[in-house]
Amino acid sequence: MAVCGCMTTVHMNWQSNIIGTRDIVPTPGFGYRNTSTQKISLAFGGSESMGLRLRLPCTRSVKSSLRKNGFPLQVVCLDYPRPELENTVNFLEAAYLSSTFRASSRPTKPLEVIIAGAGLAGLSTAKYLADAGHKPILLEARDVLGGKVAAWKDEDGDWYETGLHIFFGAYPNVQNLFGELGINDRLQWKEHSMIFAMPNKPGQFSRFDFPEVLPAPLNGVWAILKNSEMLTWPEKVKFAIGLLPAILGGQDYVTAQDGLSVQEWMRKQGVPERVTDEVFIAMSKALNFINPDELSMQCILIALNRFLQEKHGSKMAFLDGNPPERLCMPIVDHIQSLGGEVHLNSRIQKIELNEEGTVKNLLLNNGKVIEGDAYVFATPVDIMKLLLPNDWKEIPYFRKLEKLVGVPVINIHIWFDRKLKNTYDHLLFSRSPLLSVYADMSVTCKEYYSPNQSMLELVFAPAEEWISRSDEDIIEATMKELSKLFPDEISADQSKAKIVKYHVVKTPRSVYKTVPNCEPCRPVQRSPIEGFYLAGDYTKQKYLASMEGAVLSGKLCAQAIVQDSQLLVARGQRSRVQASV
Repeated sequence: MAVCGCMTTVHMNWQSNIIGTRDIVPTPGFGYRNTSTQKISLAFGGSESMGLRLRLPCTRSVKSSLRKNGFPLQVVCLDYPRPELENTVNFLEAAYLSSTFRASSRPTKPLEVIIAGAGLAGLSTAKYLADAGHKPILLEARDVLGGKVAAWKDEDGDWYETGLHIFFGAYPNVQNLFGELGINDRLQWKEHSMIFAMPNKPGQFSRFDFPEVLPAPLNGVWAILKNSEMLTWPEKVKFAIGLLPAILGGQDYVTAQDGLSVQEWMRKQGVPERVTDEVFIAMSKALNFINPDELSMQCILIALNRFLQEKHGSKMAFLDGNPPERLCMPIVDHIQSLGGEVHLNSRIQKIELNEEGTVKNLLLNNGKVIEGDAYVFATPVDIMKLLLPNDWKEIPYFRKLEKLVGVPVINIHIWFDRKLKNTYDHLLFSRSPLLSVYADMSVTCKEYYSPNQSMLELVFAPAEEWISRSDEDIIEATMKELSKLFPDEISADQSKAKIVKYHVVKTPRSVYKTVPNCEPCRPVQRSPIEGFYLAGDYTKQKYLASMEGAVLSGKLCAQAIVQDSQLLVARGQRSRVQASV
């Protein structure tokens, strides 16, 4: 069982000693059936990726119980063992950076650091400052933790989220964070595959399967070569030749491609247009919610580098429940256990300055004035620009932020009146003009599991033309696209599967739009204003605008503050002397 995978949760209505685990083989279909061997077979439907079939001895009394009480066994989902990530160079680098905070000398007087924004960047900054012995005071404008990973519970007790969040093996700082908090078991790892819908074959999918027996990058090369449905051999060869400069040129080459869009780079390298149409439209929308004619090629190359150079880099995991409770609250508990503070409903109205242009205090909407030894803005870049004091706007460090603009994103949740069969226990690339990626969360996520209904969570992108449209228009357009992905089960007029309810979550400004020539505009975490710092996935760090980028930015911000701690203590002493005079 351990070789193939493990069951996340099993609910039983009869004693467990009747369960047998023999004959574990792939099977399609959802539910149970009586076989000639008097056994019941259970598995999720729609694909081999659902993994195993669990067979149970079926006695007459059990059959009677089935007829009387319904389905006696619920397999929440089939997860794969956590991959071996600890020996990768990037994981070890991330672990070392984490250890420097715990090992740093304890401050005689801990700094009080005011942090605006309780997304992953702000939480990460606060967590590592607390590890170093300082006192973070985290202010969140809304009544929910998480920022771009926020989620809410509706009147039925169901959760709906800001986005569809996937945790990759190539997220070393995120993976370290889970380990440091002791919550590694909250990641539900899926099989090592990337699965794409086939627009020209409604209801069918094409897979890139990464074999476990091969090291990187051979496992990725094998996955690409083995797939014959999306690219022809000549297209694969031309694409491989086009990638050679990136492979040989390393990071310097990758950085230099920031000035080209994906589409421009592909044409320059002689890569056939079909490679972009078949693969990179889907990847571009998944990475930054925009199409290849807008996305910087550097973004794609960074992702390919991470996914192909690490054996488990492209392996995906889902969080086992809602992000505020299952990820953010453990960070908050850790911060508070070390003396830090976290305050919700604390929206900043103004950054007030001293005469010399440094931060005097933060004025909140409720009239409170907050002072600290240092200040961190871990908000999205668009909010940072709105609150930027006029005296700072012409400083080159801040002026460059004008080029960084958040991209609109819409996240959709639809509950159906039945269990959909044409789905997988995995993330799916829809390859739709309107949809980016989606997943049946009633299958992939333990907390959202349902034996009777499917809940599809979908990313609607690009969303710029739709962000101002009504929820009804967006759902109508989504159903038309879903009728192509589920031709036998969903129709646009709901004559097949019917919508029980839906939630549409609009984020007018999400992660920064990674268009060409943005890289020079990304700021380092230490600003030219003494005592003022930035964190966020838009700040300078080697990963994308992602959860990994947010967590790493927070660590780098905390590192800068720890390095500046003596300077900040002296600054605080000067301020107190001046105030007393």
